[in-house]
Amino acid sequence: MTIETLNNSDVNLLDELQPSGWGTILPAHEFYTTNTDFCSSIQILNNTKIVGIGTTIIHNDVAWLAHIIVHQENRNEGIGQLITQSLVNASKARNCDTIYLIATDLGAPVYTKSGFETETEYLFFKDIKAEESWRISGNIVPFHTDHKTAIAAIDKLTSGEDRMFHLERYLKDGFVYHNKTVIEGFYLPSFGEGLILAKTEEAGVQLMKMRFRDHDNASFPKDNTHAIDFLYKYGYKEFKTAKRMRLGKQRDWNPSNIYNRIGGNIG
Repeated sequence: MTIETLNNSDVNLLDELQPSGWGTILPAHEFYTTNTDFCSSIQILNNTKIVGIGTTIIHNDVAWLAHIIVHQENRNEGIGQLITQSLVNASKARNCDTIYLIATDLGAPVYTKSGFETETEYLFFKDIKAEESWRISGNIVPFHTDHKTAIAAIDKLTSGEDRMFHLERYLKDGFVYHNKTVIEGFYLPSFGEGLILAKTEEAGVQLMKMRFRDHDNASFPKDNTHAIDFLYKYGYKEFKTAKRMRLGKQRDWNPSNIYNRIGGNIG
């Protein structure tokens, strides 16, 4: 088996690796292979057959491992471990002292063997129907360039990462929740599954209500009791969970501020 860079020209060959129950993996890999300044994808080849893939996403000194997938015909052959270790080595070579990933039940044992520890779990909800009473708060306004500094501060406080360069491309479609002159939260509809970060319960829940106009699902850490209480109040319960795992330096971050995640690739 050989390890090679996954290039944009290879993306149309990935259909055979599409995992059951996942959204289509092709758009994500189009993104990774056209944003090679901070994304790096690899493929594992057995002769000419792609038997595994994985991606490293670099946020300065933090790395996220994403879309680690092994062809269903080649599982239990150590390929997942090979991909994971290759991505870990590449991350450390880029001076990343913290490496994160979101693990499925299938992948978690592989990552544990590689030294990853579980930090928390994400809860998943579905079939959510917006209530007529969930009106859009007057405190929610479209993004303006004046909001950028406050958004960067909330993101840094919440994620513990320096990743504003990544968020910037999605700000123009975003919204903020302001309490008088203070920005307490923001919602980026076009960033992954629709990122919502908020410092206060009121901001987070009101932005969730806005998002449910167009989405019937949600995912956030189990640490966010305000978001859980809001959905439980209306009879919704999580239907599955996924582990957020870490290798390396522990960072200060605030999972209770996440009212909806970006996605399985960067939390």
